[in-house]
Order: sequence, then C-alpha cells, then structure tokens
Amino acid sequence: MSYQPRLKTTYNDTILPSLKEKYGYSTVMKVPRLTKIVLSQGLGAAVSDKKRIESSVNEMSLIAGQKAVPTFSKKDISNFKLRKGMPIGAKVTLRGVKMYEFLDRLISVSLPRTRDFRGINNKGFDGRGNYTLGIKEQIIFPEIDIDKVPHIQGMDITFVTTADTNEEALALLTEFGLPFKK
Repeated sequence: MSYQPRLKTTYNDTILPSLKEKYGYSTVMKVPRLTKIVLSQGLGAAVSDKKRIESSVNEMSLIAGQKAVPTFSKKDISNFKLRKGMPIGAKVTLRGVKMYEFLDRLISVSLPRTRDFRGINNKGFDGRGNYTLGIKEQIIFPEIDIDKVPHIQGMDITFVTTADTNEEALALLTEFGLPFKK
C-alpha cells in the first residue's frame, strides 16, 4: 500500500462521515474537502533590497517542502517607487500529500510555538468557504533556523475548500484540528 498522510486518513475515516451526517448530504461528493493551501508573503521592503526576495523564497521553500516562486507587481505605483514587473513577494501552492503534511505540521508543531497563543481567529472566512490565516513571524516553523533569519516577516496561509458556506468550512477545518477561539 502506498503512503497516505495521517490527516488524509483521518478525513476519509472520521471527518467525511461526520460532516455527511451533520449537514445531511445525499452523497459523499457533496461533503466539503480541502483542495489546496496557499502560503504567500508580501515584501514591500523588497523594492529597495533585492536579497529579501531571495531569502523569502528560500524560507518559504523550506517551510512548504516544495519550491516557492517570487510574485511580481502588475502596475507602476510611483509613491512606492514600484515599477511593473518588479518582484514584491513570494508564494507557494500546496496540493495533495504535501498539503496534508503541511497542515499536520502547522496544527501540531507550528501554531503551538506562537507566542501567547490562545487559538486562531474565526473571522478570516471570505463568504465562499475559504479561510485565510495571518502569521506574524515565520520563525514559528521548526524548519527555519532563527540564527540565519535576516528579517522577521509574516505570511498569509489560505485554506481553499469546496464548502459553499463559511459555517461548513469552519466545521471542516475544526474537524481537521485547527484551534479556533471559542
């Protein structure tokens, strides 16, 4: 048998039947599932310091377990000394096995390492079943060596689900084990 991440097995064995019963879906195909996780960083300071993009891409690649890519500006903004096509951020999209592995590491290791952690805010839903979580510092991830980090930077983690409503997405992510505030 091929390898299956712990959270994928948990989803198939417990979360799927639980959500199907709770919301009365007629088929398991209607039950919400996690399709992808997107990690992104906006680096406004990268306009003047090109090395920031490089270090950010390397750090995000370490965190995600797959290569991150730089993002580029779409238009000129003279007030910010920004030209079209300049690198201003980094992102990585996780799907499949790597997505479940990252979610497992986030829930069990990284979030508890956050200073003064009391749970994550449940206000980050977009109305279509997707949830975005902001993290203030990338050093909560064990893959990052604090001594080698040139700048403390935050990032956004977006969970994209097939849920139709925020309530269904909240139920799905809570079942996965994301520690929402009560």
